[in-house]
Amino acid sequence: MQNKKLFVFVLFLLSFHTIFAQQDGYWDKTRATTEEITVSARDRIIIKTQDFPEGTTEVVFRITLLDKNQQMAGSLVSVLKSIPDPTGISQGSAGAVFILSKISGDDTCKYAIFTSADLAKQYKENGKTDTACLVQNTPISKDAKRLSTDKSACMQSNKGNLWFGFESKNWIMNQKIILEVVPWVNKKLSRGWTIENRKSIIDQCKTSNLAQKMSNSDDFCVCILDKIQTKYTFSEFQKLLAVERAKAYKDFGSSCFGESNLSTAVYEDLRKQAAALANQGKHGEAIQKLTTIINDGKATALDYNAIGYSYLVTKQYGKALKFLKEGQKKDETELLIQLNLAHAYLLNENFSLAKAIYKQYQSQNVTDSLSWTQKIKQDFEAFKKAGIVSNDFEKVLKIVD
Repeated sequence: MQNKKLFVFVLFLLSFHTIFAQQDGYWDKTRATTEEITVSARDRIIIKTQDFPEGTTEVVFRITLLDKNQQMAGSLVSVLKSIPDPTGISQGSAGAVFILSKISGDDTCKYAIFTSADLAKQYKENGKTDTACLVQNTPISKDAKRLSTDKSACMQSNKGNLWFGFESKNWIMNQKIILEVVPWVNKKLSRGWTIENRKSIIDQCKTSNLAQKMSNSDDFCVCILDKIQTKYTFSEFQKLLAVERAKAYKDFGSSCFGESNLSTAVYEDLRKQAAALANQGKHGEAIQKLTTIINDGKATALDYNAIGYSYLVTKQYGKALKFLKEGQKKDETELLIQLNLAHAYLLNENFSLAKAIYKQYQSQNVTDSLSWTQKIKQDFEAFKKAGIVSNDFEKVLKIVD
């Protein structure tokens, strides 16, 4: 009774482990190879496996030699149903013993595995195994092994098939060999999203206009990749028309941009870049960064102020007026905009409008620690360094002092 309970408990644990472990992959019985081969005495023969499905990371094979009229007790596919993943086979000798056939004949054979038809053909002609990825030189009556992409040369260079070469060691009678090969398919890789394919999507994303606005677009492009992988297999995505792929990038890009903090981070980064460029005297480049923010409809009053100032020091007074007035509409209380607006009127030879603004705010501070008058003096010095000279500077200073 105790043995029966123990058996039920073990069976439960095995089933439980199977249910959860197989979420990452599965044994593909539909693409399994099962071949019954008759090898003539002292002959060599080649057997090509079924095409492995995309995402195959390992295969398990079993070779069994049978005497005349012997039949297999159970297929390899049926045995593997109770093994949740390939690691269960390699954990100790029990797994390997488990997948071995319960029966075999007295005959023996050697075998070798090749990764291409040409290499297999050469073996059949000359019997040399130096180009094989796996060689069994000791004659056997049965064998079973697991080949994985991380440990076996047979799988590392595999293009979708393996070629098994058998050499009969029976000098008189024909041999009956059963070859069974079952692939293990990684569910994620079965969709075709290899490292190289994922990298191609990331690289394509980084060339987009949206990504180029970012100092670091990694998170943004990974978000797009995740959405593409979820909706399409790689082959499906590749079959889309160019305009369809472009739309997918655009739609997923908009979604990723809107559903995270990327939007805020991008424009904050552009502001920092513009400020740094302006401090270096690269006002033309700063204007480009700020123009991006404005064109995207994300500009604040201070963004308009910053671009207005850069237009002033590059002697583009008309454009400075245009953007400063837009900034004034957003926040009439921002004195930095009011001051730059006064400068723009002054340098655009409209002294009367400039004078009215200079006088209106002369008793206030533009920041918590900088007075209106101090800021005017700083700006006039900066203008002089930029080669902007006006006889009206002294008039203004007399008005506000």
